[in-house]
Amino acid sequence: MLARYSGAVARVRSVFGCTDCGAQQPRWLGRCPDCGAWNTLVEASVGGTGSGGPRRDLLSVDAAPDIPKARPLREIETAGLPRIETGIAELDRVLGGGLVPGSVVLLAGEPGIGKSTLALQLAAGVNTSAPILYVTGEESAEQVRLRADRLPELPGDLLVMAETRVEALADPWREHAPAVVLVDSIQTLHTQQVESAPGSVAQVRESAALLAAVAKRHGTVLVLIGHVTKEGAIAGPRVLEHLVDVVLTLEGERGHAFRLLRANKNRFGSTQEVGVFQMTEAGLEAVENPSEHFLAERRAGVPGSCIVPLVEGTRPMLVEIQSLVVPAGYGMARRTSVGIDDGRLALLLAVLDRRSNVDLLSCDVYLNVAGGVRVSEPGADLGVALALASSRLDLALPADVAACGEIGLGGEIRRIGRMDLRLREAARLGFRRLLLPKGADGQELAGVERIAFREVGEAVEWLRSLA
Repeated sequence: MLARYSGAVARVRSVFGCTDCGAQQPRWLGRCPDCGAWNTLVEASVGGTGSGGPRRDLLSVDAAPDIPKARPLREIETAGLPRIETGIAELDRVLGGGLVPGSVVLLAGEPGIGKSTLALQLAAGVNTSAPILYVTGEESAEQVRLRADRLPELPGDLLVMAETRVEALADPWREHAPAVVLVDSIQTLHTQQVESAPGSVAQVRESAALLAAVAKRHGTVLVLIGHVTKEGAIAGPRVLEHLVDVVLTLEGERGHAFRLLRANKNRFGSTQEVGVFQMTEAGLEAVENPSEHFLAERRAGVPGSCIVPLVEGTRPMLVEIQSLVVPAGYGMARRTSVGIDDGRLALLLAVLDRRSNVDLLSCDVYLNVAGGVRVSEPGADLGVALALASSRLDLALPADVAACGEIGLGGEIRRIGRMDLRLREAARLGFRRLLLPKGADGQELAGVERIAFREVGEAVEWLRSLA
C-alpha cells in the first residue's frame, strides 16, 4: 500500500552476480553461463533511490566529466609522473621503484599477517609533501594510534578517519588533497548507490570503482587492503583484481617471523620480485640478506636436508628443504608437504620410484621448507629429490653441497635460468659443491666445484657413493 501512494519509492529488484567474472544473471544458477564456475552466483539488490541514475563523481557531483582527447602515444610524456618512494626498500623493490601517482594498489593477506602494519609504515615513510589519508573501517582512530605507537617513527602528516561510507570521503578528500589514500579495508565500505550489505559482491565492486575513478582523475595513489578467503584467494569479486593496477599479497606463517611480499599483478613493473620482511615488536623490518636468515638455524649432517638456491626476480635466496621418510604404519602411505605444492611432491615421488632404486611408495613422506617460505620454482626439484632420497637412505648430504635443477617425467634433469646468480650466492655463503644439470650455464668460480648429472638416478647413486 505504501508503494502505491508514494511515488518516491523506487522498485528494488535482485540480480545474481558471479564472484569470478562479475557477470550478472536474473536468477540463481548453479553454474555461471559466462565463465563456467560453479556456486559463484551471489544475490545483490539493484535499483532504488541510490542506483537509479548513472554513477556520479565522488568529489564533484554536479560537475560534468571532462571528455579526454585521443593523443598519439609517442607524444605522451611520463616525466611529469615521478614515482613516489615509500621509504621501505623491500616494498619499493616489489612495486618496481615506488608508487605511481593515480594508481590503485590492492594489498591482500590472511588476518594478522601484517597488512595494516605495513600500511602504517608506508604512510610514515612515503616521500611526499602532501598529506596522507588513512581510512579505517575496522578500527577506531584511537586503536590506530595505539598500533602506530609501536612503530619506530610516528607518521607526522597522517590523517586518520574512521568511516565506512564512501560518500563521506568526499569532503576530506577535497579539503586536504592527499597524495596517498589508504583504505583498511575495502570489504567494510559501502555506498548509497547499491542497496546491499557491506562486504557483498555489489558493494565491494561499486565502492572500489568509485574510489578508483576519483584516484585516477585527481592523481592520487589509492591503496586498498583486502581480505582473503579460507582457500587463500582474495575475497570479493574477481573484477576487483582487474580493476586495480597492482595486486600485492603478504604471505607467511604465523609461527614464523618472516613475511614475503609478492606482486601477482603489476602494470608498472615486474611480477617476479619478492620482498622479505621480519615481524618484530616495532613492526615489519626489511631483511637485506634473506639467505643468511633462512639458514641461521640449519643443522648440518642431518639426513633429509638439502640446500637449494632459488631466484625471485633479481634476488637469489638459499632455502633449506627438509624431508622425513618413515615406513607407513598401516593403510595408505601419507604425503604431507608445507611450502611446496602437493602435486609437485607427488610427481617427484613417482619419478624417484620409477627412475631410481629408491623405494618410496610404502613410506610416509613429510616435506617442509624451513622458514615458512613457499617454493613454486621448478628449479628446486633436484634439491627436493635429494632430500627425499637422503632421508630414505639415511645418508646426510655434505654441509657444503647445494643442488638445483628441474626434473622431468623421464627422470632427466633439465637446465634452469639465472645460474650465475645462484652460483655466486651459494659461493658467498660458503657452499663449495653445487649439483647441477648437465650442460648448465654459468661462469666458473674459484673454489666452487660443479658436479653435473644427466638423470636423477645418477644423483641418487652419487649420494650412495658418499657412504
